[in-house]
Amino acid sequence: MPAPIRHPLFDPKHPGRRHLPPFPLSPLDENEQVVLVDEDGAPIGVADKATVHGARTPRHLAFSCYGFRDDGRLLVTRRADDKATFPSVWTNTACGHPAPGETPADAAARRLRYELGVQPTDLRMVLPDFAYRAFDGVIEENELCPVLVCRISGDPDPRPDEVGEWGWWTWARFLAAAADPDSGLSPWARLQAPLLDAALFGADR
Repeated sequence: MPAPIRHPLFDPKHPGRRHLPPFPLSPLDENEQVVLVDEDGAPIGVADKATVHGARTPRHLAFSCYGFRDDGRLLVTRRADDKATFPSVWTNTACGHPAPGETPADAAARRLRYELGVQPTDLRMVLPDFAYRAFDGVIEENELCPVLVCRISGDPDPRPDEVGEWGWWTWARFLAAAADPDSGLSPWARLQAPLLDAALFGADR
């Protein structure tokens, strides 16, 4: 089991840590269920998303998606200020949880449409076995989190309750933020960035 990462949000004076549970849920999350998994990644049950995340969170299935446009820039997003976990934190394009019976790719496409108003193309799995734990001072994430990449055409039209800001970053800028412990980038993105760099571009360097 990976050791938990302690993020700067652990500090209660951090500007992103302005509220405590219970947290508001977006309309898509109100009845959402997540898939609980064992240490081997096998499904062992389901739980309501609204109740599964806490100071000690059971391991569950998630996904991270990285959306690139044709010039190679990555769509990065700042999580909305009222998100339950890691509010106000800059991260990759979209994250979420597959519903019971839903593939990570289908879940990623669903969340990209819902959160950002974009339709992904060339969606594919790159890091199927990525897993991490992280604590933001209130909520722990404990996820088997496959990582996907896709193409995005055009700018997003994000929901304000999901995304506070967005931008198109060069991959070099994203890697630099991931390598800087003071950048405030999400802990999962910090861990995923060098793995993705090796998987996507390693042969070209």
